[in-house]
Amino acid sequence: MAFRRRTKSYPLFSQEFVIHNHADIGFCLVLCVLIGLMFEVTAKTAFLFILPQYNVSVPTAEVSSSGSHSTSSAQGADVAFTSTDSETVHYHYGPKDLVTILFYIFITIILHAVVQEYILDKISKRLHLSKVKHSKFNESGQLVIFHLSSVVWCFYVVVTEGYLTNPRSLWEDYPHVYLPFQVKFFYLCQLAYWLHALPELYFQKVRKEEIPRQLQYICLYLVHIAGAYLLNLSRLGLILLLLQYCTEFLFHMARLFYFADENNEKLFNAWAAVFGITRLFILTLAVLAIGFGLARMENQAFDLEKGNFNTLLCRLCVLLLVCAAQAWLMWRFIHSQLRHWREYWNEQSAKRRGPAAPRLPARLIKRESGYHENGVVKAENGTSPRTKKLKSP
Repeated sequence: MAFRRRTKSYPLFSQEFVIHNHADIGFCLVLCVLIGLMFEVTAKTAFLFILPQYNVSVPTAEVSSSGSHSTSSAQGADVAFTSTDSETVHYHYGPKDLVTILFYIFITIILHAVVQEYILDKISKRLHLSKVKHSKFNESGQLVIFHLSSVVWCFYVVVTEGYLTNPRSLWEDYPHVYLPFQVKFFYLCQLAYWLHALPELYFQKVRKEEIPRQLQYICLYLVHIAGAYLLNLSRLGLILLLLQYCTEFLFHMARLFYFADENNEKLFNAWAAVFGITRLFILTLAVLAIGFGLARMENQAFDLEKGNFNTLLCRLCVLLLVCAAQAWLMWRFIHSQLRHWREYWNEQSAKRRGPAAPRLPARLIKRESGYHENGVVKAENGTSPRTKKLKSP
């Protein structure tokens, strides 16, 4: 299965070979794991890559009443989502999650190559974009598909789990150590996507000027998603991601429409309005859940084994991180808006001035033969011409 048409062959395992065949290499590794499911000897190891690990059977009454559960561990690949009528299978995190994330990194690389080859490349050829716009078009095209799928998936999770209808569930029964299958799988896929974006900067040969900007938002997403996952703030993290992804989806859709037609800037105005509202909602939810909700909980002792990070220092660090990230995003937004407004007013003022009046050509003055020196006409040999005497009648 080849994802790119190639007319040149490269030495095996060379730098050019890896760049032009990274999707094919990922596909082969994924295929090896899937083939391992067919044999009893390797099936257990293959399940370690595909399915989330650390599943535990939790009594249903205890899941809804408290965060400290008496559980019977059922780790391994034998996954059952409902064991009995009074028990539910939940998950917690551990080192084996890194193996699952690695597998889905290769899955994401394959999907990235498919979208690039069969959708974005065909559209960009019709638009005849420059190199700079072509790079931004590919970036926005990939992120539009990712943000749209993530918004739909995240909205489905928060609705089915009841996080929207019951806002108190964002901080009640903390720590939220045991996660439903769909919540843990969502977080693993999110981490896999943003980790796959790091090598894609090399594979896609992104311009050096664009790398710092893309590294900033990739690392920002990784820190926030991993922080919510490891600090057992998964419920709050889902709501904040839903708000952030809605805004980012609108922004990249606006960029795609702008590349198709440079006069189409209406979506940018809608995104500018939504951006500020989203920052306000994110800050409000973070302060409400962490600053007020968790501060009123009884269990405020640091306990690494139980996953309890509800201490004053941890709450201040999380709030500081969220507030600093939102302030930085808002500062960049205001800076870019001021720059665009300045460029817009400069264009408008240039149009109002109108074209400059054409200058009339200077009249040619007929001069006498010779040259002029201090207002006196000199002859060719440097002497002044003699005045002609008038003959007397």
